[in-house]
Amino acid sequence: IAQLFEEQAARTPDALAVGHHAGSLSYGQLNAKANQLARYLRAQGVGPDVLVGICVERSLEMIVGVLGVLKAGAAYVPLDPAYPQERLAYMLADARPALLLTQQHLLAGLSQPAAPVFCLDADWPRIDALERGDLAHATRAGNLAYVIYTSGSTGRPKGTAVHLGGVANLLDWFVRQFALEAADKVLLFSSFSFDLTQKNIFAVLLVGGELHVPAEGYDPHAAFAYLQRQAITFLNCAPSAFYPLLELASDAPFSSLRQVFLGGEAIRAELLHQVLARHSPCPVIHNTYGPTEASDVVAFYSWQPTTARPALPIGRPISNTQLYILDERLQPVPVGVAGELHVAGAGVGRGYLNRPDLTAEKFVPNPFSAVPGTRMYRTGDLARYLADGNIEYLGRIDHQVKLRGFRIELGEIEAALTAMPGVQEAVVLAREDVAGEPRLAAYLVWNADAAALDAAALRAALLTQLPD
Repeated sequence: IAQLFEEQAARTPDALAVGHHAGSLSYGQLNAKANQLARYLRAQGVGPDVLVGICVERSLEMIVGVLGVLKAGAAYVPLDPAYPQERLAYMLADARPALLLTQQHLLAGLSQPAAPVFCLDADWPRIDALERGDLAHATRAGNLAYVIYTSGSTGRPKGTAVHLGGVANLLDWFVRQFALEAADKVLLFSSFSFDLTQKNIFAVLLVGGELHVPAEGYDPHAAFAYLQRQAITFLNCAPSAFYPLLELASDAPFSSLRQVFLGGEAIRAELLHQVLARHSPCPVIHNTYGPTEASDVVAFYSWQPTTARPALPIGRPISNTQLYILDERLQPVPVGVAGELHVAGAGVGRGYLNRPDLTAEKFVPNPFSAVPGTRMYRTGDLARYLADGNIEYLGRIDHQVKLRGFRIELGEIEAALTAMPGVQEAVVLAREDVAGEPRLAAYLVWNADAAALDAAALRAALLTQLPD
């Protein structure tokens, strides 16, 4: 990935690579800064399969940090500074990164990390004199690219280790399938800790296009104005983040948007059809499906909103990927019959960091491959084949849910609740009291100490445990 970016930077050094309200970087400038950071990291002993934490806001420093880590041959751990302090502290303690990249104003919220810290803003003068040319590369496809923490059923997040080969396969498919080119502009407003964010960072930079990184916080009106003003062509986000933009498009249609990639939760197809069918031209909507454990997208379905459809399937597998719908004996089920969806192929990751037991449970030998040692990932998702060959998502076989793009283990919330004074038992459910707007609801059994905890204190304590 780093080499492909370097080749593009050599072809178009003066073209805009990254735009941000605080400034911009050309391809030549971004490549030079990432090279300087990579040299510093290597001098600190960073190399293949070594983890580097990156806790930064959406900024130019974020892109420099990601590329610098990959150029050094290492893997990064994206840490969203908006996460609760306790959650960040746990992720840092579990990942044990060799070094932490951050920004000066974020240090106070990081609970004295054990790893050495380098501030990409305040400490940059220390490395600004380093050589800016490209470095020699020593990584292979099997080396780690990043580790992303997802919700855990035990009450603790779990780190998912993804290798370079899986990310490279995803990017190659994405660029080719959707004809991404230098004229394209991608808007990045999803959390840095989302798997879809990683794809959005790299894909456009490998073809000479523009990556636009707006300021922190998601404001639909500001995002829509940015889309129009900068003539954004590609957008990838959770459906719930797209719906407010869709409402604004009712009065002012998207002027440049040609591709919208939605994933992470069910899509309200009737709403998309209602608004976009009146516009010509309108963007193509892609329903994308894929777990972090398999390098993000493993299946997709493309749909023109001018065609009414009650629900969108998750479609067919991407390049070099196999999808199996199996029963409890790992036998294929017939068309139309529900089973657990399994993923095999290039994108299947290495497993869970420091969790060999869970890795063995979810990453199982692939009985359909003749290559020894190949594995497939058990997604925990129920699905079935439709008559036309597309796959339809039916729900979960466990207690995991997805809300606004967040993958949430209900057990993690229950564990946080029962750890509080006054709570004897807790059950958490995803309720949909309003169609298309699921919310979490907790049911509590109080113990003798319940009087010591009122509703306001309960909510305040809970919000320190979980992401927004």
